[in-house]
Amino acid sequence: MAGHSDNDMGPPAFDKPVKVAIVIATYYTAIAEAQLAAAKGVLEQAGATHEVIEVPGSLEIPTAIGIAHRLSNFDGYVALGCVIRGATSHYDVVVNESSRALTMLGLQGVCVGNGIITVENRAQAEERADAARLNTAGGAAVAALHLIALTRRFGQPKGGVGFKPRTETIQVAGDSEGPATA
Repeated sequence: MAGHSDNDMGPPAFDKPVKVAIVIATYYTAIAEAQLAAAKGVLEQAGATHEVIEVPGSLEIPTAIGIAHRLSNFDGYVALGCVIRGATSHYDVVVNESSRALTMLGLQGVCVGNGIITVENRAQAEERADAARLNTAGGAAVAALHLIALTRRFGQPKGGVGFKPRTETIQVAGDSEGPATA
């Protein structure tokens, strides 16, 4: 996740449109609203279009991203949420499992900026959600944009796997009297 570094790369430039899904857990309403505003600001500055997908809590964020990635056409995702430590071990489960699942999506080639803040108390959450202070959501949006740019730099997935038709002509082996293409 970006956001706390002294090396501000800023958002990359794109020559083709970029479409990003902001997947946000609305468990803490005021924190979520601040995170959403910060992420939208960065994406709009970069010229990216965005759609917001709301989920109840941070554990649902990776699942929603996985569904959207399989069934839609987003270039990347910004994962936003807040987990504040409580009196039970539930905090550890939510923090570890949401992070692990987002990492697994990333290793599968999904461009995800992780902006789920994990804190000890409400004051820390407010500080990290505030775009004028730590702005972790803006950092997550920049991270997602950089991963999209990297994916575009190395090229789109190759076609022709499985039942996807190839767009170019396929050469067919045979004698010179029959057709040379299919």
